[in-house]
Amino acid sequence: MLAIVGTVPSADFPLVYSEATSEGGNIRLKGHQVEIARGTPALIAACLEALKVLGLSPPFVYLVGDTGKGEGSRKLYDFLSEDLPKRNFKVLVFHYLFPDVDGQGKVFLGVEKISQRPILVADAGFMYAAKMAGLAPSYDLFTPDLGELAFLADEKAPHPLYTRGFLFPDEEKVEEFIERAYAHKNAAKALLVKGRKDLVVIDGRIEAEIEEPVVEALEAIGGTGDTLTGLVGALLAKGLGIKEACVVAAKANRLAGLLAKPMPATQIKEIIPYLGEALKRCLS
Repeated sequence: MLAIVGTVPSADFPLVYSEATSEGGNIRLKGHQVEIARGTPALIAACLEALKVLGLSPPFVYLVGDTGKGEGSRKLYDFLSEDLPKRNFKVLVFHYLFPDVDGQGKVFLGVEKISQRPILVADAGFMYAAKMAGLAPSYDLFTPDLGELAFLADEKAPHPLYTRGFLFPDEEKVEEFIERAYAHKNAAKALLVKGRKDLVVIDGRIEAEIEEPVVEALEAIGGTGDTLTGLVGALLAKGLGIKEACVVAAKANRLAGLLAKPMPATQIKEIIPYLGEALKRCLS
């Protein structure tokens, strides 16, 4: 089974854990619901669309409210450290959580107690914490955008906000960023670098580049990186290898954007319904 860990920007949303469903533009979890928008809800919704196509059961989701102060995330870190050893997940996708080195360590110890180690995928705040804790090489896949890749490449930066000026995000420097991230052991075994050209990196080597179709309007739409991570998680749960899962997910994510015919004002929830058809085409 696939599990997703993340937060929503609400101080009132409790710590909830259950299988997820989607209905009427909302994610539903154990009697609670959250609107599909950028962030973890978009990742969950994309994953649900993909799992339907792949014939797999819905993801198990751990979700908590956190407005950026870290209180909700700390509750979830503590809960995961106790709950994960009881589970048997095939893939674990960690998303937006307040970066916390101690919390990261607790969760990782919990993961190590799982009888069969799952594939570990990290994005956003959880990826930052993995780097800060020195645990990046223990993860199977990170899914950074170019700015986050620059952060991974800066061995001294404790958070993306403090990435040094000489590592200012620049597409022409992407190979330098990759080299530095691996040299300083701040990268997972594989990277899916999200951008105008999506790059699949395995052990420091660029193994695939995906740049078609080009949908310029997608550049202005928040959440497309979240949906890409959700697609990758679903494909890994199906049993695809990391390189193949990343390539198929990147192509399907772009194709869904093309099928949706978006405008710059389009919301990510308007693109997600096209992910299933896009994935079917890419897999065929």
